[in-house]
Amino acid sequence: MKHFEVAIIGSGPSGASTAFYLGKEGISTVIIEKEKLPRYKTCGGGFVHRGRKNMPFDISEVIEREFFTVDSYFINNPNICYKSSKDQPIVTMIMRDAFDNLIVEKAKEFGVTLLENHKLLEVTFDGKSSILNTSQGEISANFIIAADGVLSPTAKMSGWSTETRKLIPAMEYEVTVSEEDFERLSKSVRFDIDAVPYGYAWCFPKKNHLSLGVLTTKKGKINLKEYYKKYLQILGIHNIIEEDAHGFQIPISPRTDGFVKNNVFLIGDAAGFAEPITAEGISNAILTGKYVAEALIESKLDFELAKKIYEEKLKIKLLPELKSGLLLSKFFYNNNPIRNYILNNYGQHLNNIMVDILHGDRPFPTNVRKKLAAKIKEKVF
Repeated sequence: MKHFEVAIIGSGPSGASTAFYLGKEGISTVIIEKEKLPRYKTCGGGFVHRGRKNMPFDISEVIEREFFTVDSYFINNPNICYKSSKDQPIVTMIMRDAFDNLIVEKAKEFGVTLLENHKLLEVTFDGKSSILNTSQGEISANFIIAADGVLSPTAKMSGWSTETRKLIPAMEYEVTVSEEDFERLSKSVRFDIDAVPYGYAWCFPKKNHLSLGVLTTKKGKINLKEYYKKYLQILGIHNIIEEDAHGFQIPISPRTDGFVKNNVFLIGDAAGFAEPITAEGISNAILTGKYVAEALIESKLDFELAKKIYEEKLKIKLLPELKSGLLLSKFFYNNNPIRNYILNNYGQHLNNIMVDILHGDRPFPTNVRKKLAAKIKEKVF
């Protein structure tokens, strides 16, 4: 049975980033991946600058497009478009098959082992190490990193039996349109707020097609396919040459029952670390992959110390920002007169703030309610 210090389940941005940092320090690491790379991964593919600027290597070879301006539309007031720009790309468009594979290849350069077509079937905990039973045999490891996404079978096998994250539904479509429509829509990245109740729609131009999507932040039954069809009308798309649809869930709030059990550490979507307003998960996936790698390295692979360091790193910035972002999300997507009044009067300012956050120029504000109340009082009285 092959033994590793660290076994990472999943080769997405969180798992591959963890492997990169561990491999760089010479820690024996294996990535266990149920599919063969590169593989398609459902994702809008909008990588914001706050995540990209922290990448430890150049990703130019997998960039589809870059956008320096974000357009935000509000369906209830379609004549208004808030535009915010930066000198560096706000959103970098990628396809996850190429992006994920690039990070894995960089990790392999440091000696990380990749086991493809290995589906994890069972985890047995045995003191300081664990046995991972896969579809192609057994592997042992001292530490396990669950980086296998929102559904995370690893988390379920390891003691997280109750769902404590807030999961929201989304539909993403890879769409090939006419040359005329692509030329018209490929100039900008846009968000259409309220195109879906309590949510938004997006149009992300890639190299030669569009990634279109719809999501809602409210739980309950909703026909996202119908809202997608309406969104096509909003965009003025009447001729679709090819269309590939994918439904998925996004965790926009972290787990409340911890991120470490036995010798298993949760990162990325498995932990519930997607940013709550835009539901972008790549940046925090990579960030938490770095956090857990640093915790293992700084602790010299001491479990209790690694657990403490990892949890402390999460508490410093990420968890407070996610809490603040969740409150903002509830306000932002609640289509009521107060919200609409604020957006009509301060929409451009709020759009600039959000782009600053996505760009990594400022953290999520923590006193939003107080500031908004003061603005309303000032305007009304």
